[in-house]
Amino acid sequence: MAANESHYSLPRPSFDRAPKLLIVVAPYYKDIADQLVAGARAEIEAVGGTHDTIEVPGALEVPTAIGQAFRMSDFDGFVALGCVIRGETTHYDTVCNDSSRAITLLGLQGACIGNGILTVENRAQAEVRADAAGQNKGGGAAAAALHLIALARRWGGTKRSVGFMPKADEFQIATGGDKL
Repeated sequence: MAANESHYSLPRPSFDRAPKLLIVVAPYYKDIADQLVAGARAEIEAVGGTHDTIEVPGALEVPTAIGQAFRMSDFDGFVALGCVIRGETTHYDTVCNDSSRAITLLGLQGACIGNGILTVENRAQAEVRADAAGQNKGGGAAAAALHLIALARRWGGTKRSVGFMPKADEFQIATGGDKL
């Protein structure tokens, strides 16, 4: 069982300027979500960081909210939290795969995200993983986001566009507007 395994964790990063994170949680299983959030908050506060927390209806909405905040806010990083417990239909697979894929794609665009959306077979597994005094997967997700923030700051932290960007002359021709 995973509860008995030991693993290596990186030491906490340190920051000259306190990081600001957004915790996005899907509280479908409220007691599980509360434990995940408690672990994430404690980890962020342990490095002197600040956080805001928002709730969304479900795990599929977590990456959408993070994507909006990444484009429209000044957060340094994000913590995705929630719990998906296998049910009787293939909906479990869709929610697990699509939420994870969307979070990964946001990360590849430069968002510093720790993914703490639990994907488990049953409630007992979720309780063990969420427990802030146990496996503390919420704290682990926050730690992942903090490490990515530290890397982004180390490498300059500037946001760059990903994908096609027309040259100024092409933009002017295409839009009939002034040069950028």
